[in-house]
Amino acid sequence: MNTEFAPIFKLGRAERLQLVEDLWDSIAQEDTPSPVPDSKRDELRRRKERYLQHPASGRTWEQVKLRARAQHD
Repeated sequence: MNTEFAPIFKLGRAERLQLVEDLWDSIAQEDTPSPVPDSKRDELRRRKERYLQHPASGRTWEQVKLRARAQHD
């Protein structure tokens, strides 16, 4: 453990969770967006096009969650 941050680990759970939330918020406010590689953009375009051509091939968020949970139970 980094001794510089040791006092943080002594905080209560709620305080540490608030700190994490504050850190995430500060990252989200940065004006430099995280770059998305072209390969990821291409894959998203491909998937969107496939879905637009075959809407029934998609799954609802509930279906995705159920499948993921079933795989890890």
